[in-house]
Amino acid sequence: MVPHLTTALNGPILELERRFLNAAPEIERWLRGQWQEHTPPFYGSVDLRNAGFKLAPVDMNLFPGGFNNLNADFMPLCVQAAMTAIEKICPSAKSLLLIPENHTRNVFYLQNVAHLVNILRLTGLDVRLGSLLPEITEPTPVALPNGQSLLLEPLVRTRYRLGLKDFDPCAVLLNNDLSAGIPEILQNLNEQFVLPPLHAGWAVRRKSNHFAAYDEVADEFAKLVGIDPWQINPYFSVCSHVNFHERQGEECLAANVDAVLTLIREKYNEYGITETPYVVVKADAGTYGMGVMTAKSAEEVIGLNRKQRNKMSVIKEGLNVTQVIIQEGVHTFERVVKNDVAEVAEPVVYMIDRFVVGGFYRVHGGRGIDENLNAPGMHFEPLAFETSCCLPDCGQNPDAPPNRFYAYGVVARLAQLAASLELERTAPADE
Repeated sequence: MVPHLTTALNGPILELERRFLNAAPEIERWLRGQWQEHTPPFYGSVDLRNAGFKLAPVDMNLFPGGFNNLNADFMPLCVQAAMTAIEKICPSAKSLLLIPENHTRNVFYLQNVAHLVNILRLTGLDVRLGSLLPEITEPTPVALPNGQSLLLEPLVRTRYRLGLKDFDPCAVLLNNDLSAGIPEILQNLNEQFVLPPLHAGWAVRRKSNHFAAYDEVADEFAKLVGIDPWQINPYFSVCSHVNFHERQGEECLAANVDAVLTLIREKYNEYGITETPYVVVKADAGTYGMGVMTAKSAEEVIGLNRKQRNKMSVIKEGLNVTQVIIQEGVHTFERVVKNDVAEVAEPVVYMIDRFVVGGFYRVHGGRGIDENLNAPGMHFEPLAFETSCCLPDCGQNPDAPPNRFYAYGVVARLAQLAASLELERTAPADE
């Protein structure tokens, strides 16, 4: 299921898209075979960057929090995909406990929760919300801007199960990325499915593990399609034992930045690319665009000022950054045109199970093509269907919207496949 979308596109015609279009039957057959061997995460979202000469994932979120940004036209796809995911786990499931983030004042996030609840209820599930917040000691309604409300309820733990008062669900779905750690109340739920698994949370998960798995997926896929794997895969390396406040690990950081930049320059020379190479340094665990900086030389990561060190030192939940991933920066040549103004954008593709169910553009009018767009001032533009067709159109140019978005969907599914490998390989021995 790959959406056919309408958002205005200003980008180069890609040889990469032509390859995807020509190889579509082989691609779909190969992916179908992969999903017979590996279980996809329950859901996920992928941040993509399209540089014209390269289309690559730069982040993979296993607890997506933007279902409210999807166009309403995506609801049937979401419901169908969720049905598939639930039938695979528990065919007779009647009830599900959804545990959200502790963002009770973040209206945008709560709208995401409401959309997710609607999707799951349309699959035939009784869905209720359990809160990890200690102050939620009784059912607590939370108002939404559209006049609706969500009901947060206190969790009730028995020996091996988790539920609410008079509510014993078949499964527990987390929309909480566990950045602050794995609460004891979620551990050892031996009689229930917990989705995604606890080791998918940022208390355990590392971006470098994901991109190591993606390396393998990209290499195999590139052989299938006949492309250079670099065209869909950013270089990366890792620095451990970093302490930005104490200036520890600067030498490791500078050496790795220089090494990755050297690899990028070689590829740029090979392909005659005139853009300036850069890297993105970011916390190896965490999200929300925190703990992120860009660099075009090793010198830029040495001797950071206090403001820069403070920015890089702490991520969500106030956790200190001790390990970073140095990732090849991928320029974005995508623009969303609105009111005759073209703003820099990057696509975010949403998946449930193995299906692409929609997406949107993250847009930032104050950022450049080589900057992080996940920052204050960003906004989202939903990607809308033009027709009910969900497949590439071989009769149009490779750069036509259905084919551009088919390419997005292919690369996003490669990232989802890498996430399945990542979770398999990082699962605790007792699972």
